Amino acid sequence: MEKQSKIYIAGHRGMVGSAIVRRLQKDGYSNLVTRTSQELDLRNQQAVNDFFEAEKPEYVFLAAAKVGGIVANNTYRAEFIYDNLMIESNVIHASYVNKVNKLLFLGSSCIYPKLAPQPLQESSILSGYLEPTNQPYAIAKIAGIELCDAYRAQYGCNFISAMPTNLYGPNDNYDLEKSHVLPALLRKFIVAKRNGDPSVMLWGSGTPLREFLHVDDLADACLFLMKNYHQKGLINIGSGKELTILELAQLIKKTVGFTGDIILDRTKPDGTPRKLMDVSKLSALGWNASIGLEEGVRRVYEEVRGDWE
Repeated sequence: MEKQSKIYIAGHRGMVGSAIVRRLQKDGYSNLVTRTSQELDLRNQQAVNDFFEAEKPEYVFLAAAKVGGIVANNTYRAEFIYDNLMIESNVIHASYVNKVNKLLFLGSSCIYPKLAPQPLQESSILSGYLEPTNQPYAIAKIAGIELCDAYRAQYGCNFISAMPTNLYGPNDNYDLEKSHVLPALLRKFIVAKRNGDPSVMLWGSGTPLREFLHVDDLADACLFLMKNYHQKGLINIGSGKELTILELAQLIKKTVGFTGDIILDRTKPDGTPRKLMDVSKLSALGWNASIGLEEGVRRVYEEVRGDWE
């Protein structure tokens, strides 16, 4: 991939897509193509075909998707499977028709079976039942992996798939009803410090283990894979490190400078006890995460503190 190569980043305004744009620009890639969802509806096959025929991108980062938390996934089940199937099918097929050199499809760790052995290995895909609440979304993402592999097998397309772990960073969602645990806790502690609250409530026992990856590390991994990975099947992207939810809360409390207590509401559910990606496949290729969680949380805090302080 040359500095002047035409590169299309689908989903460039999302947390992942915007991080990929920043990473490419940092390295001097200057011929980037983007479209907002208002300018190009990726669910519309004709619109996608017309765009690819006109622009002829050489490389594609497919980071566009309909995403949401557990409530949204469970409520809008038809939208989550339809929109994601259409987006990936249209973009992947148009990439084949217009002879894209290489495409990277980004999935999600929810593609793995609910009871898959930990850490989650790439070989566990399709080995058991999925988590019911996000099954439509997960099936759409599994279909994206299969699309890449099928176009590789039948047409020789260099289409690859990567599955990131839990992400955080710039352009994250801080809506307390819809956001994931790290941004939700960060907002809670900032607001509690501002208000002088005596404590912050944490759902559950605080014992579930989670892995987190700064989105800038993900973008770095995506660029690495675009240059160095040319195989069928999926590859995990993660930090390979985990901590309990309570330890995460304590780290955020320290970073924010909140001096009150953390109260555990054990009447609330814990969720999955553990969710760690096996990243040995990616490590063997020579890539490892470089932004530690303490540093990453501090960066994010400095970026968003002004919104609630």
